[in-house]
Amino acid sequence: MKLGIAFLVVGYLFSQFYRAFLAVLSPVLGVDLGAGADDLALSSGLWFLSFALMQLPVGWALDTLGPRRTSAWLLGVAGGGGALIFALAQSPLHLHIAMVLIGMGCSPVLMATYYIFGRIYSARAFATLAGTVIGVGTLGNILGAWPLAWAAETFGWRETVMGLAAVTLASGVALGFLVQDPPALEDDGNGRGSLLDVLRIPGLWLILPLIFVNYAPAAGLRGLWVGPYYADVYQAGSVAIGHVTLLMAFAMVLGAIAYGPLDRILGTRKGVALGGNLICVACLLALWAFPTAGFWTSALLLAAVGMVGLSFPLMMAHGRSFIPARVLGRGVTLLNLFSIGGVGIMQMVSARIHAATPATPVEAPYAAIYLFFALSLLAGCAVYAFSRDRLD
Repeated sequence: MKLGIAFLVVGYLFSQFYRAFLAVLSPVLGVDLGAGADDLALSSGLWFLSFALMQLPVGWALDTLGPRRTSAWLLGVAGGGGALIFALAQSPLHLHIAMVLIGMGCSPVLMATYYIFGRIYSARAFATLAGTVIGVGTLGNILGAWPLAWAAETFGWRETVMGLAAVTLASGVALGFLVQDPPALEDDGNGRGSLLDVLRIPGLWLILPLIFVNYAPAAGLRGLWVGPYYADVYQAGSVAIGHVTLLMAFAMVLGAIAYGPLDRILGTRKGVALGGNLICVACLLALWAFPTAGFWTSALLLAAVGMVGLSFPLMMAHGRSFIPARVLGRGVTLLNLFSIGGVGIMQMVSARIHAATPATPVEAPYAAIYLFFALSLLAGCAVYAFSRDRLD
């Protein structure tokens, strides 16, 4: 079981890598394929939307087929195939198709891990385990920063992505051999359950709005907007952008790991999540107010957004505490649908904001994006403040 979980974490590392690597490749994709910031925002948004839409069938598959077959087939075939199409792309349209397939391939790996955790470990341990997986998997963000920039410049971006396609396929094969499904549940007389049973749980409804918006600033900025922002405002190249994204990636790793045990240390999940997200709002407002504060000042504020914006595992633990075992797969994937779907939708809205905002001064479109993320997150916090705290 432990070896299978370890390879699921490797699969999640790919998921983090693929959602973030466009920021570093944005200069070369612009030159070779004519892909502008709006094209890349659409590709990034399509990754998140395809990932999100897959959560409903993935939830059914986890409860019905188990995590082994669900994760192996999707990561190997869709993920590896999408990366191959990306490596061979000749236009922005090919990037869009590739990112949809990669999003589908990455969609089951984290939830398969959470499904196994939810079945074999206590609810109190869930947040720590979930945060640890996010923290380790977020190393994919680090690989998608300076190391990717170095590889793309050394070997070429097509050759680099071709190699990633091969490794992704191999990882899917490994999951098929190594992941073990948890023991089957005993029949409790309530049937197998359905998505409607999850939607009838009242404790989830005040949590879902914040889950919808809380990951979007960190994921959206790290995954896309850091690159164009630094290129336009600070005239940074791929290597300099790689340094900033590397800093933000490290901050996201630390944030995910730090959030994990805080609920047990402080005796509250709601308080930790609410406080962290309000700090994230403050950082985004600072970026909005001072978008030209300086190369490293902006980098530190973005790193702070990455660190405090990684409350996702704690939010998942809060929601999971209301979900019974018989619909655990459907429940955790519904929560993930809101989280990743929120990123995809907000990424597309941010692209519209970027396109609609006059580019004089050059930082104006990015300041508008920071404000959009800040206000959206503040609205989610306002609803979440009325939710019921729960640790068990």
